[in-house]
Amino acid sequence: MAFIQIPNVLIKGISACVPKNIVKNESLGDLFPEDELKKTIESVGIVERRIVDKDTCASDLCYNAAEQLLNEMDIDRSTIDVLIFMSQTSDFRIPATAPILQHRLGLSKDTLCFDVSLACSGYVYALTTALSYLNLPNVNRVLLLDGETFSKIVNPKDKTNALLYGDAGTATLLEKGEGDFNAVLHTDGEGWSAVCVPGGGSRKPFSEESLLEKEREDGSIGNDLEVYMNGIDVFNFTLRVVPKSIKELLEKTGTNIADYGSIVFHQANKFMIEFFAKKLKYDMKNVPISLDKFGNTSSATIPLTIVSELRNWNSENKKIIISGFGAGLSWAAASIDLSNTHICELTEY
Repeated sequence: MAFIQIPNVLIKGISACVPKNIVKNESLGDLFPEDELKKTIESVGIVERRIVDKDTCASDLCYNAAEQLLNEMDIDRSTIDVLIFMSQTSDFRIPATAPILQHRLGLSKDTLCFDVSLACSGYVYALTTALSYLNLPNVNRVLLLDGETFSKIVNPKDKTNALLYGDAGTATLLEKGEGDFNAVLHTDGEGWSAVCVPGGGSRKPFSEESLLEKEREDGSIGNDLEVYMNGIDVFNFTLRVVPKSIKELLEKTGTNIADYGSIVFHQANKFMIEFFAKKLKYDMKNVPISLDKFGNTSSATIPLTIVSELRNWNSENKKIIISGFGAGLSWAAASIDLSNTHICELTEY
């Protein structure tokens, strides 16, 4: 187990941007019989999702979130030392998207820029990476942009994934300060094939065959450039590891679950989130849900949920646990403090 402690860091601000276009899952009657569709929506908990148009990328949503955050907080852009773009739906295979965003945002040419690629655990991993830079002597501000447009890689006929994924972009501003960050990070690469896009990479380069739509062994439909998920394997893996990782975090930090005002889980499935809370003996009233409005936006779900559900949070205890889990297989949990965090109002693009 990797246990990370990073001292003297603060999350100064968080913003999020979602597409204006709303797709209601009740409209997917061509994929599911009416009774099955209703039961699926109730179980998964996703009523509607935000979906980009064909010309909009994750970077566009992140750009708008970053513009809002930097302008609202009156941040001198020359003071951003590091820019990290976390996504699995980047603009291009080459170049990385972070340099493009550096230029669009008008940041200094001295800004260190790079991409991170990880799925639903990605925000916790990327946050750990971003905060680590703040322990270097010449780094004072880091901007983490996390966004996904999974709607571009999901087959609309795929009953496993079609009603799950939405699109979003987020921005998180990090600075040196009086605060600590603690995280547990895990990986099990043996399960890499449980969630994947099999084609288009160096292992299986693009060809005409990549575009052939086919029915997979589990009955789902898609081509080699579209996401595949073994729902049963992922479901079982998640129920097994997520509560355990949070208990490990509590043990390592010498804290109790009651010490935290909220737990923000990756927004994959309502049933799973309720199971986690029950397993941890934690009150669901302190577990925010945003998936009903936005769906599963992969690594962006945690900051999106903080913006959409905790912006007007009146709790005196702003210490929270965040938990991400998914493809890799990878999972992570961290403790953060939002007491001095500026949370922007959710914006649309």
